Amino acid sequence: MSAIKKFFQKKKTEAKFKLAGPGHRLNDETVRRPQPTSSSYVPASRVPPSAEAQQAAAAALARMELKNAPTAAFNTSLNAIRAQVRRELEAEKQGAAKGVSSPVKKDTQDPSLLTVQGVYFRCPLVGPEVLSKEKWNERISEFLYEQLEIGSEDEMGLTAALIIQSCNRTLGRERVATCIDTMCKYLENIIAHPDEEKYRKIRCSNRVYRERVAPVQGSDILLRAAGFQVCRMQAETQGNAEEAVAMEDFLMFYKNSKEDIEKLSVLVDALRAAEPIQLELDRNTQVLLSSQAAAPLSLPPDFFTLSPEELKREMELRAAAVEQSSMLRTKAMREREEQRERKLYRYTLIRIRFPDGVLLQGTFSVYERFSNVVEFVQEHLLIEDRSFLLILPSGGKISSDILNIEKKSSAEKDDKTGDNKLDEDDKTLLDLHLVPNAVLLFFWEKEAVEEGEEFLKPDVMILVKPV
Repeated sequence: MSAIKKFFQKKKTEAKFKLAGPGHRLNDETVRRPQPTSSSYVPASRVPPSAEAQQAAAAALARMELKNAPTAAFNTSLNAIRAQVRRELEAEKQGAAKGVSSPVKKDTQDPSLLTVQGVYFRCPLVGPEVLSKEKWNERISEFLYEQLEIGSEDEMGLTAALIIQSCNRTLGRERVATCIDTMCKYLENIIAHPDEEKYRKIRCSNRVYRERVAPVQGSDILLRAAGFQVCRMQAETQGNAEEAVAMEDFLMFYKNSKEDIEKLSVLVDALRAAEPIQLELDRNTQVLLSSQAAAPLSLPPDFFTLSPEELKREMELRAAAVEQSSMLRTKAMREREEQRERKLYRYTLIRIRFPDGVLLQGTFSVYERFSNVVEFVQEHLLIEDRSFLLILPSGGKISSDILNIEKKSSAEKDDKTGDNKLDEDDKTLLDLHLVPNAVLLFFWEKEAVEEGEEFLKPDVMILVKPV
């Protein structure tokens, strides 16, 4: 295992221990907690929590209160939700019998009841919070710079490699890759030619260093961890040697031991192996009644690859083009147009409608596979081990058995013809046209739906928002 992977694994273990709380010996009869004395204890100053942190704390407090509340209170809320579900389902049946669609209850006062407020993520390595991507970028930067203060000197270079990968998202992957290649070249030259002085110094005014390395956050920390020191010295010039030469800043590598040279090889490996700290998309799970789900859906800007202004302009141009050439476009042209439109989205809102009229809602990346949707549904079902079908808007049916298919090796999945075309079950949500939002219908695969049957767990049903 490389040094950067060991370092990353260590940080994951530390994160788990932090969540587990303080430890104690198993044979201790009592656990004594030292109390701070009034003479030595000084309260630490605290920074006011952000709006996202307050929202996450409020949600956690609500869950704790719900968990500690009496069973009677929980059952009262759950029974009220069940009664509302039955009323709405009965109203739908009556409307269908009369040939009239169910009325949609529009709530212009509180749109949060009808739509998501954004796209949120988790990062178990750093903390348990659920935050937006922008807030997580700030939090990850704070976390990595904290590691520089509390970590050992040997870990400085490894932490710097993670900073380079994780804290320069605004520069783009290409510029970060160029910086890494340049720094690896600096270090590899010293490893290959340890006795040549020209490879041991980097002129800070050099164009390559100024443009490729200096702007990248964390590059100076890694070079310092490698053994480079800033010093002022006379720069070499071409032409008349008697001319006055200004002093310039250089990064000099003064170390000569075998261990120091070997450390450079470790840092080269760390630079090439390090990856950005990854975020996990939070599903932002919600449960909706049919009246809530029938309202027009308004997606936040985070769902789109373009800004709201660019998206609006793009839609206007496309609408005008379609109106002018709707009678002249071929099937291939229409398919290309649909593909371009689908690529406007980063995320999609998937809703699963159950036979009792309740809808389960979650946020997904458009590049996630359909098996992720199946897993999402399965983990919220009252009966998790029963096979079910999900009906796509196109009419296609996909079985929950794809989770078993996913576990098979690629050799077992190949058919006799050797066709490598993806099966429908393996397609992404983008390829299945399930963007920017879609409603899937749920049915048991082998058993019939019973009258008054419930599908979701009680602790999931309690997420239904009041009408």
